[in-house]
Amino acid sequence: MSEDVRVVLVLALLGIVMPSALSAGPPVTRRCDQVDVYHGVTVADPYRWLEADVRESPEVAEWVKLQNEHTFAWLEKIPQREAIKRRLTQLWNFEKYTSPIKVAGRYFYEKNDGLQNQFVLYMQESWEAEPQVLLDPNTWSEDGTVSLGDLSISPDGRYLAYSVQEAGSDWSVWRVMEIDTRRVLEDELRWIKFNSPAWTNDGRGFFYARFPEPAPGAEFQDLNLNQKVYYHRLGQPQAEDALVFARPDEPEWGYGCSVTDDGRYLVITVYLGTDDRCQVYYRDLLEPYAMPAPIVDNFDNEFSFIGNIDTVFYFLTDLDAPRKRIVTLDLRELARLPEEQRGDNAALPWREIIPQQEDAITGVGLVGNQLIVQTLHDAHDRVAIYSPQGKLVRTVELPTLGSVGGFGGRLTDTETFYHFSSFAVPPRIYRYDLLTGESRLIRQAQVDFDPEQFEVRQVFVSSRDGTRVPLFIAHKRGLMLNGQNPTLLYGYGGFAIPLTPSFSISRLAWMEMGGVFAMANIRGGGEYGEEWHKAAIKQNKQRSFDDFMAAAEWLVANGYTQPKKLAIQGGSNGGLLVGACLTQRPDLFGACLPSVGVMDMLRFHQFTAGRYWVDDYGSAEDPEEFRALYAYSPYHNIRPGVCYPPTLVTTADTDDRVIPGHSFKFAAALQAAQGCEHPILIRIETRAGHGGGTPTSKLIEEITDEWAFLVYTLGVTGAPSD
Repeated sequence: MSEDVRVVLVLALLGIVMPSALSAGPPVTRRCDQVDVYHGVTVADPYRWLEADVRESPEVAEWVKLQNEHTFAWLEKIPQREAIKRRLTQLWNFEKYTSPIKVAGRYFYEKNDGLQNQFVLYMQESWEAEPQVLLDPNTWSEDGTVSLGDLSISPDGRYLAYSVQEAGSDWSVWRVMEIDTRRVLEDELRWIKFNSPAWTNDGRGFFYARFPEPAPGAEFQDLNLNQKVYYHRLGQPQAEDALVFARPDEPEWGYGCSVTDDGRYLVITVYLGTDDRCQVYYRDLLEPYAMPAPIVDNFDNEFSFIGNIDTVFYFLTDLDAPRKRIVTLDLRELARLPEEQRGDNAALPWREIIPQQEDAITGVGLVGNQLIVQTLHDAHDRVAIYSPQGKLVRTVELPTLGSVGGFGGRLTDTETFYHFSSFAVPPRIYRYDLLTGESRLIRQAQVDFDPEQFEVRQVFVSSRDGTRVPLFIAHKRGLMLNGQNPTLLYGYGGFAIPLTPSFSISRLAWMEMGGVFAMANIRGGGEYGEEWHKAAIKQNKQRSFDDFMAAAEWLVANGYTQPKKLAIQGGSNGGLLVGACLTQRPDLFGACLPSVGVMDMLRFHQFTAGRYWVDDYGSAEDPEEFRALYAYSPYHNIRPGVCYPPTLVTTADTDDRVIPGHSFKFAAALQAAQGCEHPILIRIETRAGHGGGTPTSKLIEEITDEWAFLVYTLGVTGAPSD
């Protein structure tokens, strides 16, 4: 028996069939006979076996290996690929900073020299002092896949709690450093995700929430249930942490903790899913035997805690305000309220401080005894300063339409910091004087490009039902509207998350090649508040896809491009968006880039964090919601013999948020159904997760491959070449 025949037989036993060496097609994936019945409807799931964890299944690991070999062999034949990588690397090589955080007179920020795989944490004793390195994650692993996650600094500035994340996993291991000595304490806290510690003012410990330890081999796929709130005192083992709050009868509840600036109160926010609707409890930390008491004990509305002044608590809420408003509640008045009024949110003694506005409120900070309020106006950020009584003090002047973030700090601070960027404006960091209102530029990214060569405009597109949808368009100046421009349309449209104009090296490189970049602010996002979000959830999710396809049709109708030169891109919920649109309108697109997408809408809620997404998507366990999900689920709506656009699916083998099985099954089904010669490829990153903590080297390589794929499939003529 020849070696080649032996290899084929071994692979066949593994369920993998190799194509002929002369064939350009991908490996043929084994089908199974899995069938499920949902509310009387029989649904086939022939690639169910691809849901298995690649670390636990040799068969799935071999499938990943063969798919990657096929994909990279295809991509390596693109002549411009290396030149694209060189230009991306050149553009990426600039100093990057996060906005400083000031704690106890010390300034903390992260910096990347340019091409470092991970940002480094620095500290300055004063703004004029020499920066000191506190943590350098680039020394934690040879391949750069161990990253620094979140930070929490004790109010006295003595201790730093920080999370370590490996291979992009959502699981974090928290450790504690004594800042002055740089000594890392023995404290180590595990089984934490989606949570940050809240220090007590004495710096002796912190509150946090964690999940039970999963069964061996199940930590990256099992549902995340039964989170509980604990208090950890420095120096003690995690097993001895004191239980503070738990509801064993409500295993799906999740918790966030904060301690008020004055150190008096612990505030526990209880979440049920991805919606901002929440319950709120508080505990008086001056009373050693006090139990957490409810402020809001239902999930009818959002009540995001902002801060307090003595017994007056500030909240951002959507109660009677879908674009949100700011209210206060005095704990003394709450204590006098009759018990029968406690379950009715509207009956609580709220005092309105800032009413609902024309623009949706997206963030609020109580800093320097002022309310810093961030709003969205037609999908770009605005910032205004108010007194604690709700009187407008001033607006913050921003350079142009763009994205802003930061504005952190404590009630007693007199300064704060924020960052700003836009499509053609690299990141800038400002120091904001809370007393005078002066913004002073302290850092400006030096990127190797001329912003004057590019232009940005915003238009409004009419969707299928007549809804007016914002669309940003960015490109080189002097663009001819002749229908010949390679165009990349990006979208998200979910979980009330807004898309705003921000700077991106990858998009800049795309526009340098002559490409048009367009970003659609579709329903399901948070661009216009809860009404915009709720308009495209559950049975109405199709509206997100309709908005996105309307944007695509507008770009064609207005001479920017044509279908064979139009690509679409999105990640996570945006990957679902791309998957749904390419299966519904394969004729409208010339290439598709779905990344880490939710592709099986009937089973997403059975893995890791998927249960949270029922708020937006609904669940196949509900008959009405099942019908809506089944109607658009990308994996279930692939039809044999259809000519689908060239598609490059991207995912990561250790993504434990949207498990890679979604992309594996979708790619396998699309490859089997493809009715023409257009390539269907899947690129599977190794030792990477949902995106967070991905090293710079891997980011550049992935974007290189995506842009090379578009250069080839769309016929981009302006790409760099050797």
